[in-house]
Amino acid sequence: MASPTKNPEFVRDHGVDLSWQEDFYQDLHRHPELSHEEERTAAQIRARLAGLDCEVVDGIGGFGMVAVFRNDATEATPTALMRADFDALPVREATGADYASTNGAMHACGHDMHATALLGVCEVLDARRDAWSGTFLALFQPAEESSMGAKYMLADGLTDRVPKPDVCFGQHIMPGPAGTVQSTPGPIMAGCDSLRIRVFGRSAHASMPHNSIDPTFLAAMIVVRLQGIVGREVAPHEFFVISVGELHSGDKNNIIPASAELVLNTRYYDPQVAERVYASLERVVRAECWASGSPQDPTFEYYAHGEVTDNDAGVDAALRPAFDAVFGEQSVTSTGSTASEDFCYLPQAWGVPYYFWHVGCTPAAQLDNPPVNHQTDFLPDYAPTVAAATQAGLTAVLAYLGR
Repeated sequence: MASPTKNPEFVRDHGVDLSWQEDFYQDLHRHPELSHEEERTAAQIRARLAGLDCEVVDGIGGFGMVAVFRNDATEATPTALMRADFDALPVREATGADYASTNGAMHACGHDMHATALLGVCEVLDARRDAWSGTFLALFQPAEESSMGAKYMLADGLTDRVPKPDVCFGQHIMPGPAGTVQSTPGPIMAGCDSLRIRVFGRSAHASMPHNSIDPTFLAAMIVVRLQGIVGREVAPHEFFVISVGELHSGDKNNIIPASAELVLNTRYYDPQVAERVYASLERVVRAECWASGSPQDPTFEYYAHGEVTDNDAGVDAALRPAFDAVFGEQSVTSTGSTASEDFCYLPQAWGVPYYFWHVGCTPAAQLDNPPVNHQTDFLPDYAPTVAAATQAGLTAVLAYLGR
């Protein structure tokens, strides 16, 4: 009855009152909580779920939870999962909204919108059980910004505590015309790593540099050489980014220190390219240390790994026509994002296909210079964004569970 390719009008006009979403969204936005500290946010989500006919599996990996909706479910009916994250960032808000945060944190990435939209999907599916059958899992994930939320939920037995899905869905609001749904098969979010490099020299008084092996100069040479790897060892049609986010060396202006530390962030779509670049990176760092006469080998610490979000082609074949039917010209092809996500760890743990898409959220007046996620002035155009995010979630779920 409600398969979105056959009945897109149902997704747009299901008859369920979702006017509560605005107050809910503004409440989350006004009270952001950082990764691993989302106690109040989780309680607000739990309270909303309490009015629905579902089983809530709570306290998974901290404040994570899964709402399990069963409707005429048998072994033969499908199970679909949709995930929303709900943590905030240590950013001081400068949007000027009357519901802006004042606690020094901010929903500068849009996770408040993700949670609001998924709760809307839950509300519609609960009220319109005539439109679907099977099992729906609404997964609310904390701590995406630390890249640990999905991993903590999995380490806390997620896959044993809820039914295994046949397919997993996720979405993220992004710059772009508000209300557009941006999808593509293949990579849509980049993989990432963080890397801490420590190099060693010999300390001396700043007036006697000839007695030193200057690790600050050594670190500066490494910063320059790293971009030579990207510019000369990565093919033009491939993608790789190295950013030096931190460089720490010394704590007194007249002392040449004994060591320096660089903290890097990388982004890529192809893990094999990443492996090649990391081998080159370590070669270059060791060579610069040798050239400077460093008395000790450098150290390398890789951490905060994020997988490439790589959409399944089969799910795209089922879902993109549904998006096109529901959203028309507002269903567009994504060019991909160089930001990263931890969503794909969830379907990978079950060994099932997945699909992730973006929802445009930029107000029309800001399209020429849109604020981007993590900026202090990032604020979605509420009405078209929440409508598209909720309807996109319904479209995806009903593409598999619709009668």
